[in-house]
Amino acid sequence: MYSAQVTQWGETPKYVETPKPELPSTDSNAIQIEVQATGLHQIVRARVTGTHYSAKTLPHTPGIDGVGVTTSGQQVYFSTLAIPFGSYSKFVNVPRADVVSLPEGVDAVQVAAAMNPMLASWMALRTRTTDLPSNFSVLILGATSASGKIAIDVARHLGARRVIGVARNLSALQSLGLDETIQMQDPVENTDFSNLGHVDVILDYVYGPITAHLLESLKTMQLVQFLQVGTLSTQVMELEGALLRSKNLVMRGSGPGAWTMERLREELPLMAQATKALKRIDVKVAKLSDIESVWDEKTKERLVFIL
Repeated sequence: MYSAQVTQWGETPKYVETPKPELPSTDSNAIQIEVQATGLHQIVRARVTGTHYSAKTLPHTPGIDGVGVTTSGQQVYFSTLAIPFGSYSKFVNVPRADVVSLPEGVDAVQVAAAMNPMLASWMALRTRTTDLPSNFSVLILGATSASGKIAIDVARHLGARRVIGVARNLSALQSLGLDETIQMQDPVENTDFSNLGHVDVILDYVYGPITAHLLESLKTMQLVQFLQVGTLSTQVMELEGALLRSKNLVMRGSGPGAWTMERLREELPLMAQATKALKRIDVKVAKLSDIESVWDEKTKERLVFIL
């Protein structure tokens, strides 16, 4: 069979011939899947560079999830986060606990594109918050990113009454069906949060100076739960200690390690069912055999490889 693989961190993955995994026995805790579609997510790129904490071994097969078919013909979503082999292969053996049957009629490419960016906001809101009020409010910093757009639908699906989006592109923000929009300015310290009011949750996909400015701008004495889910801007933020002492603020991260694989497995069936409620996202489809030529393409669409 063929897989995509890197033998040095940071190189472009190559399409190479690899041994097909043996078919697991019927009493095994693993199941073999023939991969149909697998997405190129931010975490996949980070793992290929060797900078992500979840990838440590070479050679490295990229990919963390996908949609495929079991030997019995069942279409499923699967995650490879818990195993040392990625999803960019024709066949993968995956723990049964990391495989979820998909509802009939779903689009394999859409699910492959959406589940990982959906996972970021879903796991953050479901596992990294405490005692959220019903009809909670959420601010999404980086709302026009692929993950940010999906977070709007996820938040509403999970009960959010008021969703505020923050990003640079105002026209893009205004097209997303948000309750309120705030345009990021340049420099970001000029961004106006004066009319924000109270929000129960902040989902931060950006980090850095804009995040510090937002936290400094909070006026409410009610509890705000800040969830760090991405670093589109920078890995580092300067924050004065006095700010933390003067705000009713809880700060948490959300990602593998902040939540357990066991908890992810509990949530995957609910996420798979919720994919029906998501708006379609813009996708660019490419064959996995073309990975070398499309890997460095600049596109706003989510790239999904098909096999």
